[in-house]
Amino acid sequence: MSATPLPVASASRPSRPSWATRHASALLGRAAAAWLAVTLLGQGVFAAYVLGFYGRAALEGRPEAWNQVLAHGYVRGETFFNLMVGLHLLFAVTIVIGGALQLIPRVRRGLPALHRWNGRAYLLTAAVLSVGGLVMVWGRGTIGDDSQRIAITLNALLIVAFAALAWRHARARRYDAHRRWALRLFMAVSGVWFFRIGLMFWIVVNQGPVGFDPKSFTGPALTTLAFAQFLLPLALLEAYLRARAGHSPRAQLAAAGALGACTLAMAVGIAAASALMWLPRM
Repeated sequence: MSATPLPVASASRPSRPSWATRHASALLGRAAAAWLAVTLLGQGVFAAYVLGFYGRAALEGRPEAWNQVLAHGYVRGETFFNLMVGLHLLFAVTIVIGGALQLIPRVRRGLPALHRWNGRAYLLTAAVLSVGGLVMVWGRGTIGDDSQRIAITLNALLIVAFAALAWRHARARRYDAHRRWALRLFMAVSGVWFFRIGLMFWIVVNQGPVGFDPKSFTGPALTTLAFAQFLLPLALLEAYLRARAGHSPRAQLAAAGALGACTLAMAVGIAAASALMWLPRM
């Protein structure tokens, strides 16, 4: 009696991966591209606002108008600090434009010389902005409490450290490491912008100033936001970098979801800041 062969259909076959698993990397890339597009758009509006409000007031000989938005922005007789504030605002616009040029892939690949020289200017401007910000915060004073000033100081120190590390790795031609530190630098430099859109998102969601006093500009919500303005974007970046470097579809999908959620929140904050703060003053 001969043995009966097993039917072909019973042979084990590997299960086909799900659509999400097969396209996790692509989804992560699209989420990052959407985040970048929204960020550059929002920062472009912010740069236009700085030029349209602060720049126009200075050109018209009305620097005292800065005080409508920036506490102690202009103080009559304090030439040094007024100059520091003016340079700080000018460099803020410069670094927004420079950061956009550094992050656009087509510019980075197609114009390597521009990328290198603009990168050097970006690193130098970031360091100058940080030092100038510390001088203004601790020398002239701002609204808010010491917790916010400590957060600003920590943010400034991280900017200087990230700029130094990005420069060091570029000099050593370790370009992968250079790019990671340059991205961290961009996140830290954008902390002031993240604070503004984060605050407007918080106000819109809660339909008013919840968790802080708008007159003294103090409260637990603002203390939390002062640290979150750079720690949260840095954490999001680390999640993205690890997911992109790894081979776990779950990690890539989780990072894509986090990027998507943050992009939506940013879009709300940008729209609110543009409508209520920036565009009316331009």
